[in-house]
Amino acid sequence: MLLISIVFSSYKISVALYKTKSGKVTFSSDAPLEMIKATSTKLAGILSPANKSFAFIVPMTSFEGFVQPLQKEHFNENYIESDKYPNAKFEGKIVEDIDFSKDGSYNVRAKGKFYIHGVQETKTIKCNLIIKGKQIKVKSKFKLLLEDYGIEIPSVVNQKISEEINVDINLSLLSK
Repeated sequence: MLLISIVFSSYKISVALYKTKSGKVTFSSDAPLEMIKATSTKLAGILSPANKSFAFIVPMTSFEGFVQPLQKEHFNENYIESDKYPNAKFEGKIVEDIDFSKDGSYNVRAKGKFYIHGVQETKTIKCNLIIKGKQIKVKSKFKLLLEDYGIEIPSVVNQKISEEINVDINLSLLSK
């Protein structure tokens, strides 16, 4: 939450901001010998319609639902190194112009800095925004390559972990 506070600390109280503390992120690795899937409902974020800026953060240790307990242990200790890199972050701007005062469904691109495992990559992610009153629902599906974030898969388990990770985002932001 500190990141979110810093990014938007210069805004006046009168500026409409949309926030969430319970967005849902699911990732899956569909490798030849094993499926790994986990979900976190701890995605926190903020969106400023005034300048189309956003910042989102999720604690890596908040992911649950692994098929085997050992998968979660290996995820946090060996691959993500959650003690050293506790959060994934995405901050940037919405590319398209949107009239946030009009209810509707909008397909947009979110472009910004994506941080995982201590590595920053510029990403453009397609999203669907559904605006209704003081709520914005965000849905997105995209892929991440482990090598882009310096996450190495030992050859001994390369048939159990996919190099391409599917990510599914679903959250509701409320006007504050």
